Amino acid sequence: MRSYRHLFRTPEFTPLFLSSSAHIAASTVSGLALATLVYRATESPLLSAVSMFGPSLAQVLGATFLLSGSDRLPPRAALAGTSLAFAASTALLALPGLPLPAVFAVVLVQGLVASLGGGVRWGLLTEILAKDGYLLGRSVFNMMSGIMQIAGYGIGGVVVAVLSPRLSLLLGAVLYAVAAGGVRLGLTRRPPRVSGRPSVSGTWRTNALLWSSRPRRLLYLALWIPNGFVVGCESLYVPYAPQAAGTLFACAALGMFAGDVTVGRLLSPAVRVRLGVPLLLLLATPYALFLLRPSIPLAGVAVAVASVGFGASLVQQERLMAVTPDELSGHALGLHSAGMLTMQGVGAALAGAVAQLTSPAQGMAVMAAASVAVTLSLATAGLQRPSPEAPASPTPPASPTPPEPKRGVITTDIPARPSPE
Repeated sequence: MRSYRHLFRTPEFTPLFLSSSAHIAASTVSGLALATLVYRATESPLLSAVSMFGPSLAQVLGATFLLSGSDRLPPRAALAGTSLAFAASTALLALPGLPLPAVFAVVLVQGLVASLGGGVRWGLLTEILAKDGYLLGRSVFNMMSGIMQIAGYGIGGVVVAVLSPRLSLLLGAVLYAVAAGGVRLGLTRRPPRVSGRPSVSGTWRTNALLWSSRPRRLLYLALWIPNGFVVGCESLYVPYAPQAAGTLFACAALGMFAGDVTVGRLLSPAVRVRLGVPLLLLLATPYALFLLRPSIPLAGVAVAVASVGFGASLVQQERLMAVTPDELSGHALGLHSAGMLTMQGVGAALAGAVAQLTSPAQGMAVMAAASVAVTLSLATAGLQRPSPEAPASPTPPASPTPPEPKRGVITTDIPARPSPE
């Protein structure tokens, strides 16, 4: 599959693409609104960051207990149910007078739901597209994520500034409902990829099986940790510039879009495979500029340039797909998604804690330095070596109880950055 035209001519790709667009737009609008609401109430960079990226922290629980459902639930019903759950919980967050502990309880539930939804969505994408079309299809989803974030943060910023954060939350709830309707009306009914009921033991066994390969472990760590620390930088946009946070988020989304277009469409495979580590370094280094407390225009340029580095995830995902058995694609992609979003939540919490003790600008610089250090460590450990082109782990039979693992792996998700799925 070599062109975007072929992608959109593939049955069911367009409905999945449009419903995912609505879901991501909803997450950007509601995330910015909730962070602003919490910051106005508490003036705490830590609580503001955790409220925006808190659902990501709960992904680790979903990865531990729920991920076997990624391949064992009917995709259409699971995706529609995920979006409806987000619609209801986001509308609940818009209620006036909701206590802060209740806000974070709702955020926790959203994270648990998202951990399952990511695996179902990306597993379905591998069914709709041939394996050789996955990278192009995923790059289109990432580009769409960038566009939706630009639009979502722009619209959300206007609604927050002119009207109120609560109206932005209600707008997000409506968009989630639209996403659920798009899934229900646009996708056909498909059986689960694997027979049997979802179970905690099945989740643990498959996680362990996926984690067993050292090259894949390095790839997953590269997908999770540098990305998560840089999202920690992004989580401080609201306390750094409360009136212009939407602008900074939009600039970051624009940079991510440019990186995905370049990596997913313009670079040859031979060039792409060499860029994983350089792109991860680009992702973090521009944030050192924040030590000088730049003006909003200069800060916007810095975050746009940095966000081009999110294209590194496409390089790593392409290599992961080459070593992942097809029947584990949903679980593997969901585990990557859950791990990545968990680290984004951890990064946001760490960045908020550093900013609480110092300042938002210093918090960004510290997280960027940590991201660079991890990237260099992974490169030294052998991240740059090409992965084998065939699955390194034995393929388990399609049964409710996968065989006893050797020790586990992981794989790929949405957006390679903030969109809480």
